[in-house]
Amino acid sequence: MFKTYFPKKNELNEKWHIVDAEDLVLGRLATEVAATLRGKSHPAFTPNCDMGDHVIIVNAEKIRLTGKKAEMKKYFSHSGYIGHEKFTDFKDMIKEKPTRVLELAVKGMLPKNSLGRQMFRKLKVYAGPEHPHQAQKPEVLKVEG
Repeated sequence: MFKTYFPKKNELNEKWHIVDAEDLVLGRLATEVAATLRGKSHPAFTPNCDMGDHVIIVNAEKIRLTGKKAEMKKYFSHSGYIGHEKFTDFKDMIKEKPTRVLELAVKGMLPKNSLGRQMFRKLKVYAGPEHPHQAQKPEVLKVEG
């Protein structure tokens, strides 16, 4: 009889990765980041455990979309009151809150439960090229795009 190996929390080596989002496509970057946050590249990946690494994204304001999505994409929010729904265009969102665009794209690709919220906390997004995480010695994450 074989037993399935489950790594313990103290056995995990959480790494830090950094991605430069300049001229990368939003969806392709978000899928790579979501897979890294979930820990899918680890050989002992388990869907019900948080095995992912930390990810830092810089230059979020220079992300791009393909086709006509930059003109057509809208973000929806609701205050909770009847009729108080709000739609924001991509161009307005990237000017006002460039980090929020990437956060929403990655959050939509993570599990919709407490485990997904725990994974999402490992994502750090910055609009410009500066970030305060040099002490963690982040490795560059290769993203095609």
